[in-house]
Amino acid sequence: MSDKTQRTREICALAPIVPVLVVDDASQARPLAEALVAGGLPALEVTLRTPAALDAIRAMSQVPGGVVGAGTLITPEDVRAAKEAGAQFGVSPGATDALIAACEAEGLPLLPGAATASEAMRLLELGYDMLKFFPAEASGGAPALKAIGAPLPQISFCPTGGVSPSNARDYLTLSNVVCAGGSWVAPKQMVEGGDWARIESLAREASKLTD
Repeated sequence: MSDKTQRTREICALAPIVPVLVVDDASQARPLAEALVAGGLPALEVTLRTPAALDAIRAMSQVPGGVVGAGTLITPEDVRAAKEAGAQFGVSPGATDALIAACEAEGLPLLPGAATASEAMRLLELGYDMLKFFPAEASGGAPALKAIGAPLPQISFCPTGGVSPSNARDYLTLSNVVCAGGSWVAPKQMVEGGDWARIESLAREASKLTD
């Protein structure tokens, strides 16, 4: 196992699903994180797609038992801002040399994205053997990931993008999948309505997908 991805792999192994969160209102971040952690999903990915994202990471990083990461890292500036806000890991849709260098400089464990065998092999060359398979469903879904895994057994994945309760088990039963990223555990309507009990229930269901 590569030192560069050991911590990332440990975080991915905490639960079968990593919630992929788009937070529009930072005041909702802490109760959202508390509900997800209580439901058995401690690793949380807050995507940097809204103005509230960094404040959400700050709030969530205070929740006991939670491990909060920043998703949609694109630039070195994203990496520095995420680290400063308290992110404990980073997730990117793809990977560039500049992004990887920034994560290594900041000591931020990275889950870099790959959709093809060549991308996965290049990241393995750089010392990354725990990758995000993105966009999972659009890239061929579980059959494609199984096929990529056959010649590259040393690489593990977290498929994200189109993963849902109806297909999550297809991914999670693959030998090269550690966890999957999914947004269904925190539906926008429930977050806006503050329905934390229902979100905790969805998280609990997701946490048992590998049982």
